[in-house]
Amino acid sequence: MSLDHVTTKPHDRLAKALATEMSQVNDLITLKMASEYAPRIPEVTAHLVDAGGKRLRPMLTLAAARICSYNGPYHIHLAATVEFIHTATLLHDDVVDESAQRRGRPTANLLWDNQSSVLVGDYLFSRSFQLMVETGNLRVLDILANASATIAEGEVLQLSTAQDLTTTEETYFKVIRGKTAALFSAATEVGAVIAGEDDTTVQALRNYGDALGISFQIVDDLLDYSGTDATGKNLGDDFRERKLTLPVIKAITMADETEKVFWYRCIAKGKQASNDLDQALEIMERHGTLETTRLQAIDWSNRAKQALEPLPPSDIRDMLTDLADYVVARLS
Repeated sequence: MSLDHVTTKPHDRLAKALATEMSQVNDLITLKMASEYAPRIPEVTAHLVDAGGKRLRPMLTLAAARICSYNGPYHIHLAATVEFIHTATLLHDDVVDESAQRRGRPTANLLWDNQSSVLVGDYLFSRSFQLMVETGNLRVLDILANASATIAEGEVLQLSTAQDLTTTEETYFKVIRGKTAALFSAATEVGAVIAGEDDTTVQALRNYGDALGISFQIVDDLLDYSGTDATGKNLGDDFRERKLTLPVIKAITMADETEKVFWYRCIAKGKQASNDLDQALEIMERHGTLETTRLQAIDWSNRAKQALEPLPPSDIRDMLTDLADYVVARLS
């Protein structure tokens, strides 16, 4: 999901506040994505890494470490680790989803091939574990290893329930907690753990990342049905790809017999006509599922802000609070 095109940009303020550390993270990423024997690895990695992503997840690690007054070097390693894990999952996702575009560019699997995308993704996962080990902290290794497993589990769950009209909201939240929120929460949690903070602070930052990640993904899914060119989303992509996101799951749950036939044809069977997106939007508007989904995104944003309350006041904490508001601002 892009975070561009909104008047207030707390992620830009966060990037400015953390500019020195982010420069070190970028240098470490460049160093660690090199390969003496396989030049395709840095080629494929650079194609995605240099494509203009906001580096939000590593910034969350740096922000958490800053809030906790960490003075050591290893938050840089952990931030790079988080970015490598994220990049690896994107490479794998594009193969699974048969995607043709990522961050406004052709996907790596389209420019090279599926094999290269999968293997380079595997390489980045391996590199991320090397970086974790360098911290000498078993607890952060445990957190990030568990997050990596949870991400993979979420992706497999999404694949196994794809086009299954019996998919529930509970399953949806398991999927997005795995594929998105797990890395957000790990990113903030390890920043506190490496600083040696108490359990209350660690839990607060973990809860913040979890709630922010859930809100982030709900918004991304909702914008597929309510976005504009300014949001960076193409209206109806998820519908055409037959993805069961929250507003659709809600609509299917509330569907009458005629609507059930419509959803079965469009989602389960993939037989879509040119006007089906308009009809899907009409059904969701009729049942109010776009609005209820929007309210859930706002609720999770509020939970993220509430999670920060035990932390001492600081400019960085204020930026994280603003970031939670900002994630849902595009729904206005």
